Amino acid sequence: MSQNNTIRQLAELVNTPVDKLLEQLKEAGMPFDSADQEVTSAQKVKLLGFLRRTHGRGESAAAPAGTEPASGKITLSRSSRKQELTVGGGKNKATVDVVVRKKVVLKPGASDGASTRPMTDERAEILRKLEESKQRNLDEQQRLAATDRARAEERQRKEEEVRLAAEEARLAAEAAASEVATQVAEAESETKPTRAPAKPGTHGHAAHPHPPKPARPGGQDDARNAGNAKHKTRGSHVMVAGVEDDDNAARFAGKLHLSAADRARRTTTTSRNKPRHSRSSDQSRTGGGEHGFQRPTAPVVREVTVGDAITVSDLAQKLALKGGDVVKALFKMGVMATVTQSIDHDTAVLVVEELGHKAVRPSDSDAETELLAQVEDAGQQGELAQRPPVVTIMGHVDHGKTSLLDYIRRTKVATGEAGGITQHIGAYHVKTAKGTISFLDTPGHAAFTSMRSRGAKLTDIVVLVVAADDGVMPQTIEAVQHARAAKVPLIIAINKMDKSDADPMRVKNELLAQEVVAEDFGGETQMVELSAKSGQGVDELLDAILLQSEVLELKAVPDGRASGTVIESALDKGRGPVATVLVQRGILRKGDYLVCGVQYGRVRALFNETGEQVAEAGPSIPVQVLGLSGVPDAGDDFVVVADERLAKDVAQQREAKRRESRLIKQAGNRMEDVMAQMGQGASQQVLNLVVKADVHGSMEALRESLSGLSNDQIRITVIGSGVGGITESDAQLAATSKAALIGFNVRADASARKIIDANGVDLRYFSIIYDVIDQVKQIASGVLGKEIREDIIGTAEVQQVFRHSKFGSIAGSIVVEGVIRRGKPVRVLRDDTVIFTGDLDSLRRFQENVDEVKHGTECGIGVKGYDQVRAGDKIECFERVEVQRTL
Repeated sequence: MSQNNTIRQLAELVNTPVDKLLEQLKEAGMPFDSADQEVTSAQKVKLLGFLRRTHGRGESAAAPAGTEPASGKITLSRSSRKQELTVGGGKNKATVDVVVRKKVVLKPGASDGASTRPMTDERAEILRKLEESKQRNLDEQQRLAATDRARAEERQRKEEEVRLAAEEARLAAEAAASEVATQVAEAESETKPTRAPAKPGTHGHAAHPHPPKPARPGGQDDARNAGNAKHKTRGSHVMVAGVEDDDNAARFAGKLHLSAADRARRTTTTSRNKPRHSRSSDQSRTGGGEHGFQRPTAPVVREVTVGDAITVSDLAQKLALKGGDVVKALFKMGVMATVTQSIDHDTAVLVVEELGHKAVRPSDSDAETELLAQVEDAGQQGELAQRPPVVTIMGHVDHGKTSLLDYIRRTKVATGEAGGITQHIGAYHVKTAKGTISFLDTPGHAAFTSMRSRGAKLTDIVVLVVAADDGVMPQTIEAVQHARAAKVPLIIAINKMDKSDADPMRVKNELLAQEVVAEDFGGETQMVELSAKSGQGVDELLDAILLQSEVLELKAVPDGRASGTVIESALDKGRGPVATVLVQRGILRKGDYLVCGVQYGRVRALFNETGEQVAEAGPSIPVQVLGLSGVPDAGDDFVVVADERLAKDVAQQREAKRRESRLIKQAGNRMEDVMAQMGQGASQQVLNLVVKADVHGSMEALRESLSGLSNDQIRITVIGSGVGGITESDAQLAATSKAALIGFNVRADASARKIIDANGVDLRYFSIIYDVIDQVKQIASGVLGKEIREDIIGTAEVQQVFRHSKFGSIAGSIVVEGVIRRGKPVRVLRDDTVIFTGDLDSLRRFQENVDEVKHGTECGIGVKGYDQVRAGDKIECFERVEVQRTL
């Protein structure tokens, strides 16, 4: 038997009902509440002794303890279940057992003769062994009880030692805190007047209503009272008499930094004997306590910061809502967007207000503000000085722009251009005897409109080259409009004067239609006649440029941090990102940190237009910059900053803003737009392109030109574009989207070629923009396929109808238009309405079969499968032709 047993287990061991055993334990002075409670060895011994003393006292309760029962009677009980009875019916049906209990009392001298049986040796031996077993059990139970008592005493002793050590530490901490409080009180009493004495017995507080607590063991109360006696004689911070009796005050004695609210929060209001969870459960039910939850009485209105664009998931997070709730609100407003899509500022504001919140604009970023402050400080420093003029050469294709610049620079630039045309902006500065001039050479093709516009905005003077033998052309008019929009003065260079058919007067008259009046006609525009081939009039052009620059009084700060604009950018395989920039103020030096659009970096090297490395570049000087983190966009401004941290922060913030703007789905997110696209999706074909170019300007021009070829039949989409060679990712994009890959002055690397060959991607290389547009038109025509067109080749009018035994009805007709041919399909028209369409069965002239009958000739026509032809009907002969669809 184990050391401790439950009452239920003990009842099973001694074969006694649980209720009876509980009653016996209660009579023995050990009341138990449940049958699952444990009974120790000592309690078992106590119960055994009680049962021995009370055995046989049913009739003689006054018998002395320790004597044997006088009656000597034996009571036997027996119970048996006879049957089962069913009570009630339906759901209340129950089964009841019928038990019969019988009790038999045997007394000495009964008729059974049990007590008169003689005591045998065998019976005496059994009784002796039984007594020995009972004695061994009793000794074992007593030993176990003694062990339990020893363990309990040891545990109590250890707990008492731990409690005494904690109490000593607490008293020491209180004594130290009291000493500090005493010093503070003495210091304050020296500097402040003494307060008025409180009433006797109160000390400024109400008397404590609780009786004094009983003394604690170990002399703790004596030490506490001694401490209280010391406190009563101290200054203004002394612990008030009577309050020490409160357990809470004693608990926080010496903790002067706690306020009343903190003490109330840290003090438990339940007794030490109650479970610890009762206080927290009460507070959770009532909402009390400092950290208790309180239901808001009004809806929470949040201020949501919304920029130019925001994704639906980010907006839902700021609103503390599920993404699906925001999507539902957008759908109710007629906007179809997923959780990952981005919406613009106006749509986000409407959704926020619809959901009951307030939308606010984000404040300016700290990095941009710091950058603006540095730029303003740099702009206020330094004195203005004369700077060289920036001149942009513009004009129509093949009018001699680059040849003129070539003659000025004494180099052969035009011979290196593909197809003899300029396809990106070239930047040069030329030192002449009359001063330094910076030139920007822009392309003249129609696709490079944005490049010409960018050149006009960067320049001080526009030189418009017009061929004397060709006159004013579309790009000439466009250049005039760009210069006028940029408010830049024009100088007209009438080129190709060495040709025999040169007519400068024609050029001047045609420019009058564009409101460009020459000085000869009383206007303000200088016009110089020259020849880029022979050099005639080139000096007069330079004089006109310098004269115009003096009139403009061009000045800039020649020192300090540089700032300017990106003219062109490219990705060089050996040198990395390369940007051609035009310095507009300050000096750009090697080692400067600069931020350029969404890119940043440190200037590793500077090169001029001839490829020579230079140490610095001043105002109006174009240079190539190495060291940027990526390829910037042409037209981006650059600024030199103090350190790399600021440049990186500004670039990252700009990139994040640009990415948000790029994710905005301006088209296709409204339901009416989706319906419109569904309507035309069946008929409109799609051609996807991936375009890679050598410089950013060419890539931009190609993307705009190719996208502009779209019409109702086909939509041309540039799904990917970039600067530099064709990489593996470009080839993979073209393969997955089934797009054609176009390389403009770039080539594919080895890994890209493997993917292109494996997937059969259509890759085409180009160096002239004319060829790109022509080839894309051919590709688009192949995507469009062929269409079947019906051409009417002749019409005959029925004069009379004849009946033939073999051919049926024969229409005697005369050809009034075109020609009627055998084997072609025909239509029968009555009152200009088609009533039958079929084939020509027979065509006869008199009695002979003929292949065709021309205009004004009579013939007999048999229509296959139709014999209802009447006089006055028209027979229309036509043919079906396959035509290739083109743009």
